[in-house]
Amino acid sequence: MKQELTVKDLVQSLRSDDANKRTDSWLSAGEVGAQAIAPLADLMVEGELETSRAAKRGLWKIVRTIGAPGVSAQDKKAVLEALEGLLTSQTDVAVRREVLWMLSEIADGEMAKQVGSFLTDVELREDARCSLERIPGPESLAILKGALDTVPDDFKMNIVQSLRARGVEVAGHPCQKLVPGKS
Repeated sequence: MKQELTVKDLVQSLRSDDANKRTDSWLSAGEVGAQAIAPLADLMVEGELETSRAAKRGLWKIVRTIGAPGVSAQDKKAVLEALEGLLTSQTDVAVRREVLWMLSEIADGEMAKQVGSFLTDVELREDARCSLERIPGPESLAILKGALDTVPDDFKMNIVQSLRARGVEVAGHPCQKLVPGKS
């Protein structure tokens, strides 16, 4: 009979000096679920390099486990809420960057607005844009369309690229690959 892995056991195993134990631990993080997200995010920034990497891999394992077919909507919602809780200014920018990419794997239209709020953050706007490009649905597309009028000029072509990737024709912004350059 397999013993259920607790958050405390997971964190303790990720701090191990034994690489095999760390690997087994992060591979099992999906079993623990939403309650492990905040402790793993803390470990990502507080831990030693290998511990930090293992914690990040554990977070991704949770996201990929929850994104698999057949997972309950309640479990997915709990993970989304835990990830959303990490998108505060008190959270390390590296963690927020990872969370934006994680959301690109499992978020829906409801979460798109939260992701879109980072289009004004110079450190995270590119990650937010890429995440919105990958989040399906009309909400994320509407946010990208609206951003075209509000983002600074140095970021407009990035938004244009995302809109084109989503199948939207954008007039007035030629594709940079087709603009003649000096030879």
